Amino acid sequence: MEHHVVGIPELTGVPRVAVVIDVMRAFTVAAWAFSRGVEKIVLASTESEALALKESRPGWLALKDGALAEGFDAVNSPGLLRSRDFTGRTLVQKTTAGTVGALAVADAPLVLCASFVVAGPTARFLRAADPGPVTFVVTGEGGQADEDLACAEYIGRRMTGRDVEAAPYLHRARTSRAAADLAGGLRSGYHPDDVDLCLEIDRFPFAMVARQEDSSTVLRPVAVPEVPSGDGTGRH
Repeated sequence: MEHHVVGIPELTGVPRVAVVIDVMRAFTVAAWAFSRGVEKIVLASTESEALALKESRPGWLALKDGALAEGFDAVNSPGLLRSRDFTGRTLVQKTTAGTVGALAVADAPLVLCASFVVAGPTARFLRAADPGPVTFVVTGEGGQADEDLACAEYIGRRMTGRDVEAAPYLHRARTSRAAADLAGGLRSGYHPDDVDLCLEIDRFPFAMVARQEDSSTVLRPVAVPEVPSGDGTGRH
């Protein structure tokens, strides 16, 4: 299956299929939120929009990058999210890179958001759908974030259906600048387990598909069946 990788600044036109990558941490956090019961995630373009959306819908929650701020209910950290109960809730998410990338391609016919924790299901979803050429949007560091590039390359290899060893890709992510910044406490809203949680390959059995709903870009989980061992699972 044909694919190529671009950064947000390199996007021109509307791709046919977009897979938006943010490993550390937006789309790892999104996957964890779904695992903790979130029904849907509404992607916001600004913090003000996130708060306005929350205020307009009783029961909605809002999440942002950095330290917790007035009006927000959670921060962009899988370690700080994993023990929360969000059953049936809607979460509005605004981050520095991931949500920006997803909104940049929101008009594409098919948009998936991904990280290592949903890499296998994302690849299987694409392989089953066979939707045509895939554009991977690397959101970190202007398209140069090695953890996002590694994840995009890994999913691209997995789309072929062949078995792929995950370790080299995870090593690149673990030794990336983003991982070093997180481990060094250089980003606020951080839990010591965040890097490890971002590198749990195929932790969740779903892909995350973004669609337009009521003039908003809404992310939802889509269950993807497992495949027999040796058919691109990446596990050994």
